[in-house]
Amino acid sequence: MERPEYYFEDFQLGDEFVTPSRTIGESDISLFAGLSGDYNPIHTDDIFAKASAFGQRIAHGPLGFSVMTGLSNRLGIWEASTIALLGIEEWRFLNPIFVGDTVHAVVEIVGKRATSDGRRGVLDRKYTLTNQHGEAVQQGRLPLLVKRRPA
Repeated sequence: MERPEYYFEDFQLGDEFVTPSRTIGESDISLFAGLSGDYNPIHTDDIFAKASAFGQRIAHGPLGFSVMTGLSNRLGIWEASTIALLGIEEWRFLNPIFVGDTVHAVVEIVGKRATSDGRRGVLDRKYTLTNQHGEAVQQGRLPLLVKRRPA
């Protein structure tokens, strides 16, 4: 299946895109702990986590962020024009992600400007990662440098 190609000109302020969903499993947390080296007991120790304010283990914040970027990629709208992610801005961890939570993201175009060379543009994208209860768990902005449509 061929996907449409999106370039700077194809995005408008206020455009919203909703990603597919994904359930966070035990193995996601274990694998992320191994990959990152972050074995904090709030993520890896059931007994410790049961005595915490959360009452159970929680996913690593960066794990939620990483899953969100993968879900965003599944939209297929950034592939043709992406040059570089420019940063992670105003990122907030609003609520915990628990084992078994199913998350999806809403991406909104909140800013857009052409670069001085006229060949590229910057899309300011606001991301909200939401769980199955409709609660925002993470939110922030990810500006992206993209190509303009070829002549």
